[in-house]
Amino acid sequence: MHYNTAKANVASQKDQRRSLRSNMTPAESTLWRALKGRGAGGLKFRRQQGIGPYVLDFYCPERRLCVEVDGSSHDYRFDYDEQRTQFLAEQGIRVIRFCNELVLTCLDGVVAEIVSAAGEVQTPPLTPPLVGAGSG
Repeated sequence: MHYNTAKANVASQKDQRRSLRSNMTPAESTLWRALKGRGAGGLKFRRQQGIGPYVLDFYCPERRLCVEVDGSSHDYRFDYDEQRTQFLAEQGIRVIRFCNELVLTCLDGVVAEIVSAAGEVQTPPLTPPLVGAGSG
C-alpha cells in the first residue's frame, strides 16, 4: 500500500471513530456510562478503538477483550461479524457480544458478565520470557 493511501485510511478511520463516539446508540451510551472510569471491576475500557481495519465498540487493552453491542444493523452481517471476530482472535483479542435490548434491560448483568469474561482472558506477559531463563 502506498504511503499516502495508508495515511488517508488512518485519517478516515479516525474520522469514523470520532463520528461513532459522537453518535452512539442508547445501548452503547448506557454501557459506556457503566464502563468508563474503571467502573467495571477496575478495568479500563476505550470506546470506538481501532484495531487493524476494524473499529471496536469497547476495548480493554489490559485484558485484550472486545465488547460489542449489537443492534439491528448486525442482523444481516453474520459473515462480516464472523470475519471480524476471526481477525481479532488472530490478534489475541476475545470478543463478547450483547444485544441492545439486554444492555438496556439488564445492565448490571451485562457488566457482571464483562467482568467475569475479563477474568477468564489469559493475558500474555508484556515481554516474552528469556530463552533458557531459570535453567542453569
